[in-house]
Amino acid sequence: MDKKNVTQQNIKYKRKLLAQRRRRARLRLLIVLIFLGVVLTGILFAGYALVSLGSRINQEYQAMYDGYSQRQQAKRGQIDPRFDGYTNVLIMGLDDGVDIDGGTEKKADGIVVASFENSTGKLRFIHIPQDTWVNVTGSKEQMKIKYLYAMGGAPLMTRQVNALLGISIHQYIVLDMQVFSELIDAIGGVDIYVEEDMNYDDAEGGIAIHLPQGYQHLDGQQAQQYLRYRSDDLNDLGRMQRQQRFCKALYQNLLQFKTLTKLPAIADIIKQRVETSAEIFDSMYLANTLRHLSNVPPESVVLPGAPAADDSSIWVIDDAAMEQRMQELFPDAEK
Repeated sequence: MDKKNVTQQNIKYKRKLLAQRRRRARLRLLIVLIFLGVVLTGILFAGYALVSLGSRINQEYQAMYDGYSQRQQAKRGQIDPRFDGYTNVLIMGLDDGVDIDGGTEKKADGIVVASFENSTGKLRFIHIPQDTWVNVTGSKEQMKIKYLYAMGGAPLMTRQVNALLGISIHQYIVLDMQVFSELIDAIGGVDIYVEEDMNYDDAEGGIAIHLPQGYQHLDGQQAQQYLRYRSDDLNDLGRMQRQQRFCKALYQNLLQFKTLTKLPAIADIIKQRVETSAEIFDSMYLANTLRHLSNVPPESVVLPGAPAADDSSIWVIDDAAMEQRMQELFPDAEK
C-alpha cells in the first residue's frame, strides 16, 4: 500500500472519530438540555404549587380570622382603637340562685374589670357592685346588672359593661364558685387579714361562713366564704371592699417565684373548666401581657355611686363621678 492511500485512510478514520465525538457531544448536550428542562419544569411546578398552597393557606387563614373576628364582635361588641394601649378583661364569678319558679339560674355574683396598661404592665381593678342598676343594652328594661347573665350570658354582660363604663372590653372570663376554689387551691391559697369575725349560715341557700378575725391563710373554700360574706353594716359595699383587698393579696401571690411551678395546674383548670372569649389568636398575647406584669401594687376602685333612696339594695351610679374616674384611669383614650 502506497503512502498516499495510507494518508487517505487516516484522514477518513480521523473524520469518523470526529463525527462520533460530535454525535456524542450533541447527545450529551441533548441529555443535559432535557435534564435542565425537567428540573426547570419541576421548579416551576413546585413554585406554582407553593404559590397555590400559600394562597389557599392565606385564604383559609383569612377566613378563619374573619370568622374569629365575627365571633369576637358578637361576644364583646366593637373594640374602640382608643383602647389599644390597654388590655381590659371582664371577670365574672357566678353564684347559683333560685328564681321565682323555683328553678336554678346563675347570677353574676362578682363583677371585676382587670385592666392592664400594656406599656407599663400596671394593673387596675374596677369593681362593679352586683346590684348596680342599669338600662339593659338593646332594650328598655332596667334591672340589677347581676341578673343579665341569666338573660344573655357573658356576651350580654360584656356589652353592658362596655356601655356602662364607656370603655372596650377585650376579653371575658367566667368561673363559678367551685372553679374559683380550685384555682385558689392550685395557686396555694391566699394570705389576708380578716377584718372581723365572719359567721353566717343559710341552710336553704347552702351557705355556711365561719372565719375568725385576724391574719389567715385562706384555701379555696375559705376564700369563697370571705368574698361572699355580706352580713355587716356596709352590706354590698363591704363586699366590694373585701374584693379589693382580696384582689391585691392574690396579685402579690401571683408575683411570687413559687407560683411558676404551679402554672401548669392553673393552666389546666383554666383550659378545662373556665368559660372565656379568648381563642388561639389571643392566648399568646394574653400570656405575653401577664409576663410583663409590674411589681407595682394594683390600683383598685369601686364604681362610684350610692344606694338608692327608696331601696338600699340597689346601687345607683354617679355618672359624672364615673366618667371622671374613667378619664383618670384611661387618659390615653380621651376623645
